Amino acid sequence: MEIQNEREAAKLQTREAMLNGPVFSTMMRLALPTMGVLVAQTLVNVAETYYVSFLGTPALVGVSLVFPLWMLMTMMAAGGIGGGVASAVARAAGAGRHDDVNALIMHAVVVAIAFGLAFSILVIGMDPYLYAALGGTGEALLSAQTYSIFVFLAAIPIWIVNLLSAVLRGVGNVKVPAMVTFVGAMVLVPLSPLFIFGFGSFHGFGLAGAGIAVSIYYWLAAFVLLRYMASGRSGLRLTLSPLRWHLFRDILKVGVLAALGTIQLNVMVLLVTGAVGKFGVNAIGGYGTASRLDYVLIPILFGMGTAILTMVGTNVGAGQVARARRIAWIGVAASVVITETIGMLAAIFPGLWLGLFTHDAAIMETGSLYLRVVAPVYAANGIVFALGFAAQGSGHMWRIFLAGTVRLLIAAGGGWVAVTVFNISQTGLFTLVMAAMVISAVICVATELSGAMWPRSSRSDVSTAKVT
Repeated sequence: MEIQNEREAAKLQTREAMLNGPVFSTMMRLALPTMGVLVAQTLVNVAETYYVSFLGTPALVGVSLVFPLWMLMTMMAAGGIGGGVASAVARAAGAGRHDDVNALIMHAVVVAIAFGLAFSILVIGMDPYLYAALGGTGEALLSAQTYSIFVFLAAIPIWIVNLLSAVLRGVGNVKVPAMVTFVGAMVLVPLSPLFIFGFGSFHGFGLAGAGIAVSIYYWLAAFVLLRYMASGRSGLRLTLSPLRWHLFRDILKVGVLAALGTIQLNVMVLLVTGAVGKFGVNAIGGYGTASRLDYVLIPILFGMGTAILTMVGTNVGAGQVARARRIAWIGVAASVVITETIGMLAAIFPGLWLGLFTHDAAIMETGSLYLRVVAPVYAANGIVFALGFAAQGSGHMWRIFLAGTVRLLIAAGGGWVAVTVFNISQTGLFTLVMAAMVISAVICVATELSGAMWPRSSRSDVSTAKVT
């Protein structure tokens, strides 16, 4: 009983900090655990790419072909539908609807199973056509298929882990999701090379071993999180409660648009990969390796974004919209500083990143070109992510979704046409990608300033509170 009271007190303290505490320090307390551990996880993915590079260029290109689809699924789960889950939970908690907060756990699990099963069936069933359409041929195509099968066999547990983590983040509990991810990173560091290369009498599975290691981790992590949520130790409890449409609607009205936004981003990467493929297989390797830095930024932006979402959602639920808007802009400022610093370093010293994976001259040439053109405007990505997560928290997503649509049309549609019809150079293609990123950020800023991403009663509100 005493332990339960302590948990309730901790929940109330976290909620009070989000509603009335200093904005920046509260945001950092929520963001840093997620940022730190997700950076560790991303570095594990980078390490896996390093291990795969020893299997040869076809294996490296194969993983590069699978990576956009893998990121599409994980971003949909964590920042798309997961954003809808966290937003619904945060708004319910902010409004004091505690029964709905608990009921949302079961609804999140149902949604996770449905989306995970769909990904497994679609990707595994269509992977030869998907990767061939992206320019994969010969050994690179076979490598992509091999890696893809084992990764997407874990689609259901990947969705469960991400949506249950979103529930916890929605009430300000960032430690448990961070710990699950951290333990996974520590497991995959030795497990991945063991399954790839083997050890002693165990010969390993080659490229398939990388996918097997990922699958094993996520199945175990899903089991651990389900038991934790059912135990009530989180202060919440997973129970077999009746399903209610209005709770699915609370999740999906934000989650579907957020998920479509992640689809737009990843379709853009897929189509740009296809356009780059017109310049040859080595160009795909260079673009895939360089653009992986874009994805390395995502854990940082995701950590900031989930903190922004939780704080904004809690304050909107409690009717404090002016404070929610201030939280959004403080989040934008922090995200811009982080992303632009990394972007400028990558643009000035591209070899520091690319040299981790390859010294092939052709791959290095394309990769360096991409980083010099696109990385200097990484701040635009920071703006889009921060305001996108704020919009998820407020429950008003559609104009932010429009920004992603414009980016897709310019970078992917325009890029594809420019390459296939007008024979534009790689420099021209990457310039279109850069321009699309900047225009998307401008639309997001205009959306916030117009008040369109906030509840109607707040559209004329102007926050004059001092930034804390």
